[in-house]
Amino acid sequence: MTLHIKGGHLIDPANKVDQKQDLFIDDEGFIVGIGSAPAGFTANSIIDATDKIVCPGIIDLRARPREPGLEYKATIESETRAAVASGITTFCCPPDTDPVIDTPAMAQMIQHRAWRFGLAFIHPLGAITRGLKGEQLSDMEALDEAGCVGLTNGMNPIRDTLVMRRAMEYAASFDLTVFLHSQDPWLTGEGCAHEGEISTRLGLPGIPEAAETVGISRDLALIEQTGVRAHFCQLSSARAVDMVAEAQRRGLPVTADVTAHHLHLTEHDIGYFNTQCHVLPPLRSQRDKDSLRDALQSGVISAICSDHQPHEPDAKLAPFYASEPGISGLETLLPLTLKLVHEKRVTMTDAIALLTSNPANILSIDAGHLGVGSTADICIFNPDIDWTLTEDQFVSRGHNSPFIGWSFQGCATHTLVGGKLVFER
Repeated sequence: MTLHIKGGHLIDPANKVDQKQDLFIDDEGFIVGIGSAPAGFTANSIIDATDKIVCPGIIDLRARPREPGLEYKATIESETRAAVASGITTFCCPPDTDPVIDTPAMAQMIQHRAWRFGLAFIHPLGAITRGLKGEQLSDMEALDEAGCVGLTNGMNPIRDTLVMRRAMEYAASFDLTVFLHSQDPWLTGEGCAHEGEISTRLGLPGIPEAAETVGISRDLALIEQTGVRAHFCQLSSARAVDMVAEAQRRGLPVTADVTAHHLHLTEHDIGYFNTQCHVLPPLRSQRDKDSLRDALQSGVISAICSDHQPHEPDAKLAPFYASEPGISGLETLLPLTLKLVHEKRVTMTDAIALLTSNPANILSIDAGHLGVGSTADICIFNPDIDWTLTEDQFVSRGHNSPFIGWSFQGCATHTLVGGKLVFER
């Protein structure tokens, strides 16, 4: 089916487009015209995007569909459906599934399951070490050939520095990107909240800022030694931002992202043991939050992700320290980013770049842009509609969110994947 997206404001940071333009999509799902239709083009269907913004489909660097292994929490079908309902056309799945994504067969299975439903694309991240145990290296070359867009040990620390060095050397030899969750495991310990006044008052075991900065310091030394291309996941502290900024100034091949919730919440939002605010790394101080926001403007942090972790209700009913960490974040990724625009922390074009072209560049995938010849992965959203998040609005199986009851301005109205309309509000 050929398609005409009419009257929308096209924002495509990768191609430096920010103006009212129509889009024309052929029956194979490719963009064949911008502004005016090519000769002989006839649209079978028209989407009226008047007063809406048309942009590349959102790319989420980290979301857990919970399948395989934890299907009682969520499935690939349910979470890809939630993704497209949120304007997300592509997301990365970390390797901490069961079984772990440490073989080509597992990487291919997840991709094939996503293709079967024809909704959002899932790009797997392969495990750096077998079983994420931090001991034996995985076959990184085979994982790369099987479609993994990067390698990570997720939240499972590689304690042995020599193993980490060998992993980076291996990845560098094949020009692969390593995704690092830098935390010192001994300083992190059994902590569940930022080490500060709130954790002290509530009697919660704390995770100091040094747990992150010590981990980043080690990893930066190894990056400089090996020359590997590295991406730091979910920075949470002001000092971590400064360290990554200094590494970038020195020319090290490093990028970084931040989760949407770390840009809007602090340790004070824990209140009286609100388990919906139990996340790792923990919510930190107001100063840290402000520094993370500043890093978006300076370009030190180049992407915002959801770190989507859907849970069943019981997972958040335990005492704070015993509850499972994580937020169901797909549905709030775009609204929370738009909130930064309304607060004048970033421009609309920069906000869209943080969700589209920048993540695509980090992953080295052909996505996040809408030039002629590009695949029509498209998000259309109304930036002015006011709404309040309620539990019954979640498409995801996970309803665990501290943002329930928050008022937002702007949400996705249409999502296209490969030129096919997969969601319409």
